[in-house]
Amino acid sequence: MLDKLQIVKQRFDEVNDLIIQPDIIADQKRYVQLNREYKDLKALVDKAAVYETLVANIEEAEALIKANEDAEMLEMAKMQLDESRSALPELEEEIKFMLIPKDPEDAKNVVVEIRAGTGGDEASIFAGDLYRMYTKYCQDKGWSTSLVDANEGTAGGFKEIIFEVSGEEVYGTLKYESGVHRVQRVPQTETQGRVHTSAATVMVLPEAEEFDVEINMNDVRIDYFCSSGPGGQSVNTTYSAVRLTHEPTGIVAQCQDQKSQHKNKDKALKVLRSRLYELELNKKLAEDAEKRNALVSSGDRSAKIRTYNYPQGRVTDHRIGITLYDLQNIINGDIQKLVDELQLYQNTQKLKAAREEL
Repeated sequence: MLDKLQIVKQRFDEVNDLIIQPDIIADQKRYVQLNREYKDLKALVDKAAVYETLVANIEEAEALIKANEDAEMLEMAKMQLDESRSALPELEEEIKFMLIPKDPEDAKNVVVEIRAGTGGDEASIFAGDLYRMYTKYCQDKGWSTSLVDANEGTAGGFKEIIFEVSGEEVYGTLKYESGVHRVQRVPQTETQGRVHTSAATVMVLPEAEEFDVEINMNDVRIDYFCSSGPGGQSVNTTYSAVRLTHEPTGIVAQCQDQKSQHKNKDKALKVLRSRLYELELNKKLAEDAEKRNALVSSGDRSAKIRTYNYPQGRVTDHRIGITLYDLQNIINGDIQKLVDELQLYQNTQKLKAAREEL
């Protein structure tokens, strides 16, 4: 363990020197990558310092016990030995997890797309519930959210809603939310009191930076149109809404949230870039999945991942087989327990794979 941590410390010192070099600062892509690596290595180096202190404390206590000093010193040495030995295994496990190579996408901001699926008006209402759940969760995490585009349902909620999330490790936290979410409850429109099953699809795309995806604007058709929905006097009078179509792939992105045509174009371009980036990312994920059959998928948007059952007050995540009887808190944004369980499962799988490779 100490040998591995020494290699990490050497790399940390290298990166520390590199990020102040003028040629690195001038190369934006390289500079951003090294800054992320520096941040990850710093957390590991700090944890390694605690580990080294514990190991030194154990060695010191063992030496004192062997030296057979007076009774008071012997008692103190034994206490120090017990404390350090009991703290060591947990710290070792933490460091093992931290030594697993991080997914470089995890630090990225995201674009979240929620679409109503089967279930008509009730599916739109459920899509609205999911939007509220995620925005409340983001608020609790101190992340900022920004609406890109929305198509409201006829009875409330949304047929489709797209929003951006910015903050620390957003994609690494939210990526497992991609997939089909089902709800089982009595819809507001149901007169007989029967429980219906409806669905909504969630997509979490890592936000691509300009140097991640180069878009040739000659390949993009730009259409301007009038905004629809809430927005005051400018609605249906000015061509502020923007639709971008990437003709080689047929991918479309639009934004009508801002009153400024220029701002809408910038937001739509972000979404388009993220969707093109996701195309390439999914190819890589498919290749990785062939090598390692991971149960928790962040890429398969057609997979049924979670059920929200109102009559029983439960939420079940089908990928890891966990059921929580805490539906009201979860739908109000308290999804951290589910996030923790999914991340723990994935990290355990990665740790097993890393051990097998050794």
